[in-house]
Amino acid sequence: MNLPKWFFPGLGVKRWFLVIIFAFILISIGITPLFGFDISVYVTNQLLLMLNNIFGHQAGFVLKLTALFMILSGISLTYYSLLKIKSEFNTHITPNGEILDLLYEKRRSNKGPEIVAFGGGTGLSNLLRGLKKNSDNLTAVVTVADDGGSSGRLRDEMGILPPGDIRNCLVALADREPLMEKLFQHRFESEGGLEGHSFGNLYIAAMTEVLGDFEEAVRASSKVLAIRGKVLPATNEDIKLGAVYHDQEERMGESAIPVYDKEINKVFLYPENASTTPEVKESIQKADVIVIGPGSLYTSILPNLLVKGITEEIKNSSALKLYICNVMTQPGETDGYTAADHARAIIDHCGSGVFDYIVVNNRQGTAKLRKKYEAEGAYPVKIDHQQLEKLGVKVIEADLLKKDSYLRHDPDALAELIYDLNKKYN
Repeated sequence: MNLPKWFFPGLGVKRWFLVIIFAFILISIGITPLFGFDISVYVTNQLLLMLNNIFGHQAGFVLKLTALFMILSGISLTYYSLLKIKSEFNTHITPNGEILDLLYEKRRSNKGPEIVAFGGGTGLSNLLRGLKKNSDNLTAVVTVADDGGSSGRLRDEMGILPPGDIRNCLVALADREPLMEKLFQHRFESEGGLEGHSFGNLYIAAMTEVLGDFEEAVRASSKVLAIRGKVLPATNEDIKLGAVYHDQEERMGESAIPVYDKEINKVFLYPENASTTPEVKESIQKADVIVIGPGSLYTSILPNLLVKGITEEIKNSSALKLYICNVMTQPGETDGYTAADHARAIIDHCGSGVFDYIVVNNRQGTAKLRKKYEAEGAYPVKIDHQQLEKLGVKVIEADLLKKDSYLRHDPDALAELIYDLNKKYN
């Protein structure tokens, strides 16, 4: 047991130690008028008389030794009691962690800034894994334009919003993430009706049928997973994503948009007047920090910003607004894009004022990893400072690359940067 942890700032424990001490003082003082004598003086005198009978003139010295022994015994008993209390908590309430560590972490995260993050896919869930370590006040606003894979099948067969990206965010924010991720991300491989479906998607679909509302199903799933923060669909309306290419060809459906060697001119929603929910608006209004990205530019980020009401609320917000630019280009979607191209696409679709700063990674990873990505048509996003300056965009550069077998953002480094920027600018 680490006793000093009981005295961590903000833990809310020290005040109760003081209350206990004050209570003992009150009891001791109260005994005197009630019984007509000071019990502490009476006990001391009786003990000294007994010791005089045994030790004679050395009784005073023995009394001091006895008093010291009693004090040490009291401290030892207090320590032992706290140890047993902690053991009981850890055994029955928090079997997977130290109660003091969890309590301190919870108190600290409850005081974290209000952060609203927009995106979808693996980019947003990766960011949330880092952010949740220092704040519970997180809101993930997720696109619901997905029409491929398990999500697309459930959307077509059951008429519900696609649960895939929402599932990923719920898992990322779950307190017991390793177990939940294994369960919720489990994909059925056996042939039959369940083939290709993930358990998490089916769970959210079942909750939607039970509760009769997709948003309520997500809220209930959040409670079951005990997530830190909340996950909200960008809209409750059934929307589809479309794209217009530079050759004026038009395609409908999120999964059909990425096409090799075809440059996207713009994306749009159908119906175009699909609006966001009051809960999303409220989260933006309360936000200290608004984070856009990382994620697929045209199929994850812009589908959120194009929902009626979201961009307007972001522009009216006084929060710190950050756009997290992707580390790598995305084949068939952002081929050859620089950081300025990413920023320009958002400005062209939504106007200026959606973000104050663009956060870019300034490391490229190893040549071996880059070669692996180049074989798939993905390249590091270049930082073209002059073009960004022309756009009026402020740039924040940092080494945000995760040191593993993938070229992607390190969630902890990215979260640390966001929290530092919040302290600096808010």
